[in-house]
Amino acid sequence: MAQRFLQLAEVSEILNISSAQAYALVRSGELPAIKIGGRGQWRVEATELEGYIQRMYAETKSFVQAHPFGGSAEE
Repeated sequence: MAQRFLQLAEVSEILNISSAQAYALVRSGELPAIKIGGRGQWRVEATELEGYIQRMYAETKSFVQAHPFGGSAEE
């Protein structure tokens, strides 16, 4: 069974970003997470991470369509 929650270190490894970048995504609210335990450790639900990745794909697609590189394919 796949684990439901991921540590920020695991999130940063999956996204190939630094731990500081993963923490910034969580603190900004861009990547939903929960804070658990007496030491307040962050956990990201695997489904939330997948949703974030899908949103980033959609945003990137919109950006590329709005800002084409070069000219039209017919040139």
